[in-house]
Amino acid sequence: MIEHKYINIHSANPISLSPKTAPAVKKPITLVLWFSIILLIIVVGVVGFMMTEHYEFLDALYMTVITIATIGYHEVKPLSTNGKIFNIIYIISSFAIFTYALSRLTQYIVSGELAFYFKNRKLMNAIDHISNHVIICGFGRNGQQAAQILMQHKTDFVVIDNDPNHFKEWLEDHSSLIQILGDATDDDTLLKAGIKKAKALLLTLPADADNVFVVLSARFLNPQLQIISRAGQKSSINKLKTAGANHVILPDKIGGAHMATLISKPDVVEFINSLWGEEADSFNIESIDYDMLPVSLKDKSIYEIVNAQLTGVNCIGIKNKEGKFVINPSYDTIIHTNMKIMLLGTKLQMVKMKEYLQDYRS
Repeated sequence: MIEHKYINIHSANPISLSPKTAPAVKKPITLVLWFSIILLIIVVGVVGFMMTEHYEFLDALYMTVITIATIGYHEVKPLSTNGKIFNIIYIISSFAIFTYALSRLTQYIVSGELAFYFKNRKLMNAIDHISNHVIICGFGRNGQQAAQILMQHKTDFVVIDNDPNHFKEWLEDHSSLIQILGDATDDDTLLKAGIKKAKALLLTLPADADNVFVVLSARFLNPQLQIISRAGQKSSINKLKTAGANHVILPDKIGGAHMATLISKPDVVEFINSLWGEEADSFNIESIDYDMLPVSLKDKSIYEIVNAQLTGVNCIGIKNKEGKFVINPSYDTIIHTNMKIMLLGTKLQMVKMKEYLQDYRS
């Protein structure tokens, strides 16, 4: 109902433009293959002993196990000529294959490939159960800061990075993270992160060229999603926007302006920081789109829509039909199609606002 504006992150998806190769997810084909070979050897032995010696199933299984394991126990009963011939052929054909299959299976488990498969399967299940999430490409300082804000606002997100140390830094202070170790410029990696059902893509890769590539990919696969990208150089802004980015951020420029403003207007900056920083749970800025309003409140004044006496929220601005922001508008202003209302209030006041709008719908 109410669109959050804590941090204006948008989304995107990738295209195949000779992308870099990302680590492939190894499927458990090896595991199934070697299990199948071992099972086939056992089945052949059991069936052979049951046919040549007319053993019961358990006796045939016992003979099969002690034969391929070369334990050397006595037979259940002396073998007939046919049984001896079958046993000779069975030992020669099965021993080497069984030993090799068992060693490969053991290697597969001990090397961690099996653990990796189940970990990856758990990750895929987690991604399958989320939608409208944010994908963060690059998990350095900027990426982790964005993740911190998203987590505070209970927004689902998936992180892509090719450096496992970045994940370790985060997990030292946080219990969980949906993470993909891979190259964000690869289509498969982005698709694995659920790019087609994501609502936002945040690009914080250190190289502007990589960011441009991912923007191109994203815009091709899902033109409806929005993209926000970091840029290291001012000259990259036009390239990123031409490629399809909705917004381009220059962290160094923003950081410098922020520090200068802290000197000239420290209290104002601290107040603004409290709206989206660590105190965001106490102070929220949210927006209401015209289309989100109940029919009975459409084309009404801000006073009627907000009902500040009941909800406690304040209208600090509107976005008019031309896409321009009007700060501190008159409460007599009528909200028409393609307009938005910007609200300021505490978390509790925002809850009351949602309930107020919901009551109008019912």
